Amino acid sequence: MDTHAFDAIVIGAGIAGATVAAHLSADRRVALIEAEEAAGYHSTGRSAAIWIQNYGPPDVRTLTGLSRQFFEHPPEGFTDAPILAQRPVVFLAPPEQRDHLGRLLAEGTGLREASLAEVTVLIPALRPGYAVQAAIEDDAFDMDVAALHQGFLRLVRTRDGALALRSRTGRIERQAGLWHVQTDGGDIFTAPVVVNAAGAWGDQVAEQAGVAPLGLVPKRRTGVVIDPVPWQVTRWPLVQDVDHTWYIRTEARTKLMVSPADETDMHAHDVAPDELDVAIAIDRMQQALDIEVRRIEHSWAGLRTFTPDRSLAFGWSGADEGFFWCVGQGGYGIQTSPAAGKLVADVIAGRDPGPAGAILSAIDPRRFAKANPAVRVPA
Repeated sequence: MDTHAFDAIVIGAGIAGATVAAHLSADRRVALIEAEEAAGYHSTGRSAAIWIQNYGPPDVRTLTGLSRQFFEHPPEGFTDAPILAQRPVVFLAPPEQRDHLGRLLAEGTGLREASLAEVTVLIPALRPGYAVQAAIEDDAFDMDVAALHQGFLRLVRTRDGALALRSRTGRIERQAGLWHVQTDGGDIFTAPVVVNAAGAWGDQVAEQAGVAPLGLVPKRRTGVVIDPVPWQVTRWPLVQDVDHTWYIRTEARTKLMVSPADETDMHAHDVAPDELDVAIAIDRMQQALDIEVRRIEHSWAGLRTFTPDRSLAFGWSGADEGFFWCVGQGGYGIQTSPAAGKLVADVIAGRDPGPAGAILSAIDPRRFAKANPAVRVPA
């Protein structure tokens, strides 16, 4: 077995792990360990990513807002092309969701009420009578997930970091102040700090390290691609109902991606779409939009992993020195990634995290100790 010494080990090379590793690598040598043949194979590579300020719990919205500047002005050389393209979001309220839209407008940021006439201009396929009110978030934008992810991985490599693909973790133990992470290829990586950014596999990685799990829940999300001919959808906004039971967004300029916004509890695995969810997606979309579906061109599913209270879990494990959690991103991992990676690196380095520090108590993994007695905390 070969042993490789680093200053920090990040487990999981999706967007969360890549972003954390990139920020950590500014002042320490980092190993980024990934079980699959390609980084971002699971949730990151299956994300229909759009930056929406009014999405997720308060801690997520904080990191979403703090990430905006990075998307608008990435570091020089980070990517070869812009990583954002403006796409507004339209929230439709059927009669039973009218009160929910009122709350969204009262509590949201950058939202405005829109007339149904304005919305129909934006989405000419809208069926009369489906919605009684609507709102628009004008400043939302698409994100180029592949470019963003590769930009962070490039930073890791140029800063003398290591990306170990096809390296599924096995035994993880702490000896003499160092974590030893053994992979199925026989290599052992050592470092004083381990960051668990393994997404749906986060609890499994914790158990390998003898750390109590948090109770993470992976949930399946389904996407379906259709041809909306004769509608020209290139410039359509993302459209959803207020209660987020379905949504559509333009795919590859001329197609539509449709989702039933499903959240079916799953175990961690290479998840596939269920035919019922595909049918539900089309049915809910067609209740709102006059779009004929001649065939399903493509369908897929991914896992969005939540903590028990659906907020993030970033922070040290209370009783396990040098073990840091970075999990529970749900469906918000892409849009929060720049600020999330910086926050994790700042906490690990003992630096002031700035405005993001306001959410540290809300996202501390140790908050689950009372609900789960198996989660150990210091005496």
